[in-house]
Amino acid sequence: MSNYDQPYSPGGFRVMPPAIKAIILTNIAVFFLQFSPISTIVMYFGPLWPVASSGGYSFQIWQLLTYMFMHGSLTHILFNMFALWLFGTEIENYWGTKEFTAYYFTCGVGAALINLMTTIGSPSPTVGASGAVFGILLAFGMMFPNRYIFLYFLFPVKAKYFVAGYAALELLLGINNSTMGSGSNIAHFAHIGGMVVGFAYIKFRQQGWSFADWLEKTFPKKDDTGDGPKLYRKNDASSQTDVSEAEIDEILDKISRQGYESLTKEEKTKLLKAGDR
Repeated sequence: MSNYDQPYSPGGFRVMPPAIKAIILTNIAVFFLQFSPISTIVMYFGPLWPVASSGGYSFQIWQLLTYMFMHGSLTHILFNMFALWLFGTEIENYWGTKEFTAYYFTCGVGAALINLMTTIGSPSPTVGASGAVFGILLAFGMMFPNRYIFLYFLFPVKAKYFVAGYAALELLLGINNSTMGSGSNIAHFAHIGGMVVGFAYIKFRQQGWSFADWLEKTFPKKDDTGDGPKLYRKNDASSQTDVSEAEIDEILDKISRQGYESLTKEEKTKLLKAGDR
């Protein structure tokens, strides 16, 4: 993925990178507000209320974001924030804060939209960062597929199998909850939604595209030569040449010496193209 931030110091690795730190602190602050004298106001503005809810509240557009900062219990917030830190730290260090933040909130909003489609008329709201966190889990599995995750701190499982298994379990539980009426208060489809949107986002960015590129391709402008709409950027030299093994070896050596953030934008693009290939 492209990184638009100022680079970290060469070889540096932050145990608590800025985006994750800000997200965790904000979640903690909001959690305390839920039990403060203004809890009624927080409950109105914060949770994601279903469309046509029968619970006395209604869906508002800002809830697509605010619901991510609310949690139903101490265990809920502890689990989500620990998972965010555990799986997200390495990702933010690799991608940079700006790219990581965009991905996190894209997954969270995407999870909310999918959850809304499956909870129409429900009396219960949805709260929690789980949708965004599941997107982070998906990204970890795609970036480090052969990294071992220890289930219950005992059983080693490769990340790619852990993520695939977790996704399958969430899908089955979501279907069971919808068809059998199990009464579970867990938003399984929000979890799946975060992973699906995260996968689409990563594939979108692996092509070297950004939101600006999407706008250009969707609403093309005429190029300077007046030869008609310019649908694709063909003047990027990096898109016209294959990346050699020698170039990849040099880039990987540079990462081992100085860290990922020391790479230039062109080197990161070459690395992504090689990984996609």
